[in-house]
Amino acid sequence: MKAAVVVFPGSNRERDVALALERASYTKPSYVWHGDTELPAGTDLVVLPGGFSYGDYLRCGAMASLSPIMRSVKEHAARGGHVIGICNGFQILAETGLVPGVLMRNASLRFVCRDVHLKVEATNTAFTGGYSSGQVIRVPVAHAEGNYFADDETLNRLEGEGLVAFRYCDEDGNVTAAASPNGASRNIAGVFNAGRNVLGMMPHPENMTESVVGGTDGAILFDSLAKALA
Repeated sequence: MKAAVVVFPGSNRERDVALALERASYTKPSYVWHGDTELPAGTDLVVLPGGFSYGDYLRCGAMASLSPIMRSVKEHAARGGHVIGICNGFQILAETGLVPGVLMRNASLRFVCRDVHLKVEATNTAFTGGYSSGQVIRVPVAHAEGNYFADDETLNRLEGEGLVAFRYCDEDGNVTAAASPNGASRNIAGVFNAGRNVLGMMPHPENMTESVVGGTDGAILFDSLAKALA
C-alpha cells in the first residue's frame, strides 16, 4: 500500500497517522504539502490528518478545501482511489463535497477530548473489513466542531445505502444521546461516499494502535487498509 499524508498549515496528527500506516503496511507513507499540485505516482491511499488547518479560520476545513493539492485528491477519489479524512480531515472532506453533510460546533459549545465508544455499522469496505458488524470499539476524540449534520433526506439515504461507517454508542453498544460527545445527527461518527472509497470520521483511530497507550482498536482500520490495498 502506497499512502500519502497531506500536511496543511496547522496539521498536528500527520506523524501519528504516518506511524500507524507504517506499522500496518511496513512501508513509510509520503508527506505531501498542501501547496503541491500532484500526489506521488502510484498513490493508493490519501490521508487528510487531524489538526487545525489554517488555524480553523472561517469554517473548519473551508480554507484547506481550496488548497492546490485538493484538486489531485478529488481526482484520485473520482478514479476510485481511497481517501480517509480524520477529524479536521473529515471537515475538509465535507467542505469539498467528497462526503455528504457538514460538521458544526459541538452541542456543548466546548472542546471535547476523551475516549469514546463506536459501533461499527459497515464492514464491506477497505477501511472496515477487519471489523465485525456491530462491533463496539474504543478510540479517542479531540474536537470542538464534530457535530455531524445533514438533512433528513440525506440521512435517510446514508442509512438506506449503508454509508454510515461508525456511530457513537456506550460501552455496551447502545446508541444514545448521552453516548455522543458532540450531538451529531443520529450519533453519526463517520460516513462514506457513495463509492465507499472515501471515509470521513471524527474520532482518531491513529491514536489507539498500541496497547501501551490504551488499546489497539484503531489499528484494525489501518490493517484493513493495508490488506485491501496491498
